[in-house]
Amino acid sequence: MSQTAPETALERLEAIRERMARAAGRIAGGGKAELVAVSKTFSPEAIEEVIVAGQRRFGENRVQEAQGKWPALRQKYPDLVLHLIGPLQTNKAREAVALFDVIESLDRERLARVLAAEMEKQDRRLPCFVQVNIGAEPQKAGVAIDQTPDFVALCQNTYGLDVVGLMCIPPIDQPPGPYFAQLAGLAERSGLQKLSMGMSADFETAILMGATQVRVGSALFGAR
Repeated sequence: MSQTAPETALERLEAIRERMARAAGRIAGGGKAELVAVSKTFSPEAIEEVIVAGQRRFGENRVQEAQGKWPALRQKYPDLVLHLIGPLQTNKAREAVALFDVIESLDRERLARVLAAEMEKQDRRLPCFVQVNIGAEPQKAGVAIDQTPDFVALCQNTYGLDVVGLMCIPPIDQPPGPYFAQLAGLAERSGLQKLSMGMSADFETAILMGATQVRVGSALFGAR
């Protein structure tokens, strides 16, 4: 008999956390990854179900969409942490710095410069992840692999940004493990401790490769 899929937000959240714990248990010394619930395109009502179930860290792709949903939710639940995981246009930097707590898609010098200026103006020093184009795919954003250590140093030393880790989205049609392993090695060479990698289809593999946070949407919220 096939197992029924979890029906409630709490059941889905618990199932994902259990899978994360099992994957972490396979790592020598144990590993720990945070769950970032990817709530893009989902309504405030659907998001609130997941908040009530106990999730506090969320990711959104677009500044404008997030502005329409999160201020009211954050007023009601002030302990939420909001990640920007999608591409950021420089003309949205002011709004992004005001609304989000973590920027995961730092991918070019102009954006670094604008973010640094906005954080100074708003007196908000947000942790940032550098997005790496780990599969060297022309249609994807991200810093080239061979340029990543120098770009991290530029962001930290020239612009004073708090770069804490690397983020990637591997090619969809290839096994993700080698790309996750490559990002982990790149983070180590860049002196960074955090790795944002792994989504609904591959977050367990990402944890095995050292992810410190995984970005899960459809497995938690259902199909978009």
